[in-house]
Amino acid sequence: MRHFINSSPKPSRMLSITEAIQQAQIDLDCAYRNLDHALDPDLIDCYIYQLKSAQMRYHFLLHCARREEFSQN
Repeated sequence: MRHFINSSPKPSRMLSITEAIQQAQIDLDCAYRNLDHALDPDLIDCYIYQLKSAQMRYHFLLHCARREEFSQN
């Protein structure tokens, strides 16, 4: 089983793929929420980059999970 490093600012620990996907969903929701409430142009730019990063990580983890599922069959 693959493990992934936790991307949140909490103490680092190894996560299973399922836990990493759940954390990525939380990070993605947070990024959307931050962008929705941003008023300053610099913060808007920051949150757009944060959102794109969270989306890319989420899609990467989903791809890894699918690949792992196919390799087990």
